[in-house]
Amino acid sequence: MRNVQCCGTRSFFIEVSGVAAIVLTLMLLCFSLTAYADDSAGAATFKAKCAMCHGADGAGTTPMGAKLNIPNLVSPEVQKKPDASLVGTIAKGKNKMPEFGSKLSPDQITQVKDYIREIARKH
Repeated sequence: MRNVQCCGTRSFFIEVSGVAAIVLTLMLLCFSLTAYADDSAGAATFKAKCAMCHGADGAGTTPMGAKLNIPNLVSPEVQKKPDASLVGTIAKGKNKMPEFGSKLSPDQITQVKDYIREIARKH
């Protein structure tokens, strides 16, 4: 047990188990790094393969996006589509959008789909 005083007026007794604190810290760190790594991979792939037409924000307001009349990826119409539909569109292409199933791994396609969901939440 450790006695910790706050503002010099009250004492709080905090029992800290060293092992439990270390395990909890490591678990939180691993979770945070995994989530960050997935977001980074999806963002990097989106930037390399999708942003030229869809734009960095996914809104499709690029010159190429306007020319091809591509959908706004953050719009409710796109966001209400099931994950399988987005994955299928990324993998197989649609209209003038090329397929990426031969260029990206299934994990990369899922990461791009997740990133599309994430950028919509940020708007």
